[in-house]
Amino acid sequence: MDIYERSYKILSMDVDMDRRLRPSVLFSMLQEASIAHTEELGVGREKTLDRGLLWIISLQAVEIDRMPEYDEEIVLRSWPGESLHLIFPRYFSIETAQGEPLLKASSLWTLIDQNTRKLIFPEKYGVFIEGERTGSEIALPSAPRPIPCTGSRRFQVPYSYIDINGHMNNARYLDLALDCIHDKVSGMELRSIRAEYSHEVRLGETLELSWGEDSGRFFISGSTDKPCFRLGLQYA
Repeated sequence: MDIYERSYKILSMDVDMDRRLRPSVLFSMLQEASIAHTEELGVGREKTLDRGLLWIISLQAVEIDRMPEYDEEIVLRSWPGESLHLIFPRYFSIETAQGEPLLKASSLWTLIDQNTRKLIFPEKYGVFIEGERTGSEIALPSAPRPIPCTGSRRFQVPYSYIDINGHMNNARYLDLALDCIHDKVSGMELRSIRAEYSHEVRLGETLELSWGEDSGRFFISGSTDKPCFRLGLQYA
């Protein structure tokens, strides 16, 4: 069974004021694991990035027993699911170095043309990834459920938020969301994340942000002239 594995030590720059791993850092770890394993499986940049193809994430889900903490050593594992025509599922698990389960995640990836920003047919470019099944996967991600929003603000995307694909990186949406709700969740424990990315956001664009809360569940969305992202965060 082909499963990617990498160990981390949680550093001070990785955590928030409660000394727990920041969700944005978690999402960056998951993203880098996906890229590294795809390289190992023979579908790296020579078949994608160097040919003008970009991997993008459409949906993510995380189920959390406990967030990793400062100075803790963890083990991240990742493996691909069975491809669904244009969609590439991927699964993750994180545990402590001693084997304590911490969290599980799933995501859906697709390939787009760098110039047209449209979906491409992977088989046309010889992109194929064989799926694995461990029996420990969480469900594939679905869109977060909206709740009435009571807060709003505008945010202009700076250069530091732009990634290799030329748009705002998916992990940065978590930072942006917590900037909006930090006063309500400080000291609380995050239990799950649902993320949907429906339209990319470019450098200098202005996001119209809205958020709301219902019994420890937070919903944050952002749009330009069209909906761009939606996040659902559940706290204990």
